[in-house]
Amino acid sequence: MQDSDRDRAEIRQIVEDWVLFRDAGDWEAFATVWHEDGWMSATWFQGTASSFIEASRAGFEAGMNILHFLGGHTAEVGGRRAVAQTKMTIQQRGSVDEVLVDVTCTGRFYDFLEKRKGRWGIVRRQPIYEKDRMDPVDPSAAPLLDAGLLERFPMGYRHLAYLQEKSGRRVRNGLPGLVGPEVRLLYREGRKWLAGSSEPGRGHREPAGATGGVI
Repeated sequence: MQDSDRDRAEIRQIVEDWVLFRDAGDWEAFATVWHEDGWMSATWFQGTASSFIEASRAGFEAGMNILHFLGGHTAEVGGRRAVAQTKMTIQQRGSVDEVLVDVTCTGRFYDFLEKRKGRWGIVRRQPIYEKDRMDPVDPSAAPLLDAGLLERFPMGYRHLAYLQEKSGRRVRNGLPGLVGPEVRLLYREGRKWLAGSSEPGRGHREPAGATGGVI
């Protein structure tokens, strides 16, 4: 196997390990996919990887119900730097006005990675939220949604944001979607990372947001 193929295989393994370890609640293993300065940005959380692990653990132990599923994957490798994109689906279950619902959000994980001392790890993860929907678990008991709250957020994750806000989380607005200036900025940051920039984009080291939920 050529070095470039081996690097891509290792990066894909990291992406898959992130999902399997996080969803299984294996926090010690989950920590191994990050570098020590790793940074996570999501609807409900912006902060260090270590803080994200602890917040995810707290949500998991509190009974938060969430799963991730992965699809197509690609990685662009430039020396010891890489940018990976992986199709994903987030499924979160929770109550909206006492009605149990499932929210399904489809998008991509956009990862900034680096190889240090022979090991690839995530330096920054920024999801791209492309579209979502909300379905009642019991079809006969659909909740009546607040249109004003729903429309506060972009099309790509408005139902996910609605559920998280109803659950007491503060959700960040203006995150990257399928199109728009936010995702174009993210692509530019990815190109600069591959070209050797000192940090993986403007989204890195932003002030921490809400930390009481799960992605």
